[in-house]
Amino acid sequence: MTILCILGIPVLFASFSFLAKDIKALGRFNALEHFTLLAVVFYLALTSELPLSLFNFFYIDALSVFFIFVISVVTFAASLFSIDYIGNDVSGGFISEKKARLYYALFNFFSFSMLLVPMVSNLGMVWVGIELTTLASTFLVGFYNNKTSIEAAWKYIIICSVGIIFALLGTIILYYAVSCTGAAKTLNWQEIVPLAKKLDANIVKIAFLFILVGYGTKAGIAPMHTWLPDAHSQAISPVSAMLSGVLLKTAIYAILRFGVITNTCVGVNFTSNLFILFGMISLVISCGFLLVQKRIKRFLAYSSIEHIGIIVTGLGFGGLGIYGALLHVFNHAVTKSFMFFGAARVVKKYKKDNFNVIKGVLSAMPFCGVMLTLGMFAISGMPPFSIFFSELFILISGFSQGRFLVCGLFLALLAITFGAIIYHLSRILFGKKPEDLKPGNEALSTKLAFLFLLIFMCVAGIKAPVFLNKIILAALEVLKVS
Repeated sequence: MTILCILGIPVLFASFSFLAKDIKALGRFNALEHFTLLAVVFYLALTSELPLSLFNFFYIDALSVFFIFVISVVTFAASLFSIDYIGNDVSGGFISEKKARLYYALFNFFSFSMLLVPMVSNLGMVWVGIELTTLASTFLVGFYNNKTSIEAAWKYIIICSVGIIFALLGTIILYYAVSCTGAAKTLNWQEIVPLAKKLDANIVKIAFLFILVGYGTKAGIAPMHTWLPDAHSQAISPVSAMLSGVLLKTAIYAILRFGVITNTCVGVNFTSNLFILFGMISLVISCGFLLVQKRIKRFLAYSSIEHIGIIVTGLGFGGLGIYGALLHVFNHAVTKSFMFFGAARVVKKYKKDNFNVIKGVLSAMPFCGVMLTLGMFAISGMPPFSIFFSELFILISGFSQGRFLVCGLFLALLAITFGAIIYHLSRILFGKKPEDLKPGNEALSTKLAFLFLLIFMCVAGIKAPVFLNKIILAALEVLKVS
C-alpha cells in the first residue's frame, strides 16, 4: 500500500491540476501534496521491514529508500518555491493560467517518473523510468517556448536519448549474460545478484561500459555532459533545482545497481578505476568552464557537473568514499536546489542573468542576498556546511588508500572551483544596486523553501541527522552485497 501511495500521490494531483481555477491555491495544494509525500517516505523508512516487494514488479530496499527520500525532499522544496514563482509569472503575463495548470501537471508527472526509477525491480523498467524522466522534463526545459529554451530542450532530448540507447544496449548485453548461465532469464536485480559470480566476466565488463556511458550521459558525467548547461539554464527555475538536485542522481542510482552486479562478477577494481577516471575528467572540465562563465544559471549548471564528478570519484575510492558519495548526493541535492532558488529570484528581480551587470543583491534583496551568501559558502565546500564533510570523507578515503596523486589533483581542482565561486558570486552580492531598483521582500512560501533546505545544509554540516545516517548505512549494506 505504501508503494502505491508514493506513486499515486503525484499521479492524482497531476490529474487534478487541470480542474483548479485559482493558481496560487493550486500551488499551495501542490506543496501540501508533496509534504504528504515526504511524510509517507519518512513512514516507509522508519517503520517498514525492507526489502519490500509488490507484484514482483516493485522492489524497495534501503538504497531505494535513500534515493526516494532525496527526491521527495527536493520536490517538496520546489513545490513551495513554485507557489509565488508561478503565481507571479501568471500575474505578470509571462504565462497564461492554462499554462500554469500545465506546469503543475508536468511537475507531478516529472516527480512520478523520478520516483518510479528506484522503486522497480526490473533493470529494463529502470531504463523505462529514466526515459520517462527525459520526456517529462523536456517540456519543462522548453516551458517558456522561446528560441533559446526550445533549442535547449531539443539538445537535451536528442543527446540524452542517444546516451540512453547505450544504456539499453548495456541492459540487453547483461540480460544475454544472465540467460547464458541457464539458471534464469530475468532482469530483476534481486534475482541477478545471486547469479553474478556465474556470469561471463568479459560480457559483464562490456555491459557495464555501455551502462556507464549511457546513464553517465543522463547523470552529466563529462565528457557526456554537453546537454546539461543549456537545459539547466533554460528550464523554468523550480525545475532547474529538480534537474540538478535529483534528476542527475536517478542516473547515478541506475549505475550503482549495475555496479553491484559488476563488482560481484569481476571485482571492484574494474568499476573503481572507471569511476575515478570519469570523476576526475568531470572535475577538470567543469573547473575550466566555471572560471569563464558569465551567466549565473549556466555557472550553477557547470557546478553540478563538478559535484557529479566528486560523487563518482568517491564511488571509485570505495569504503568510506562510498559513504561520502551517498552523503554528497543528499548534500548537493539540497544545496544546489537552494542556489537555483536564489539565482531564480535574482534573475526575476534584475531581469538579467549576467554577472557583469548584476550588482548590489544584498541591498536590493536583503533576504535573498543573505541566503545566496550562505549558499555561496555552502556550495564551495566551506565548513560548517554539509558539503564540506561529505567531501572530507571522500578525501580521507582516497588518502587512506594511498591515491596521493589523485587526491592532490582533487584538492587543487576544489581550490580553483572555490575561488571561481567566491569571485563570481561576490561580484553580484556586493556593490551598489541600480538606482531604479527598489528593495523588495520575498513571499512566505519562498522564504519557507529556502529555510527548509537551509536546515538540512546546516544540520548535516554539524552531524549527519540520525535518520539520514541510518538510511545511508543501510544503503551501504545493499552496495556491499557482493
